[in-house]
Amino acid sequence: QVQLVESGGGLVQPGGSLRLSCAASVVIFRLYTMGWYRQAPGGQRELVATITSGRNTHYADSVKGRFTISRDNAKNTVYLQMNNLKPEDTAVYYCNAGLAGTHYWGQGTQVTVSS
Repeated sequence: QVQLVESGGGLVQPGGSLRLSCAASVVIFRLYTMGWYRQAPGGQRELVATITSGRNTHYADSVKGRFTISRDNAKNTVYLQMNNLKPEDTAVYYCNAGLAGTHYWGQGTQVTVSS
């Protein structure tokens, strides 16, 4: 069973930055595709960014050029660096780990962008 624990959320002003972390309790972390998703109030969960075991990355158009996903396999951790945050980035951010069609989710961390 994989457990994912997110951290780093909070309240930030527009234009500010946050870095989210997701620590995974898994032996073969390096094989997983890791991702960040978000869900705004009243909205559906949507993809933000993913990073494969080979470190190929993919981003939603809405965050390209502002967010960066990275991973540290030695620490079993995936990060999401978020810069130039906008009010529309306000959401609960979830970490996802996927391997061979099986997916695991973290509990989520709240990000609020407001002045």
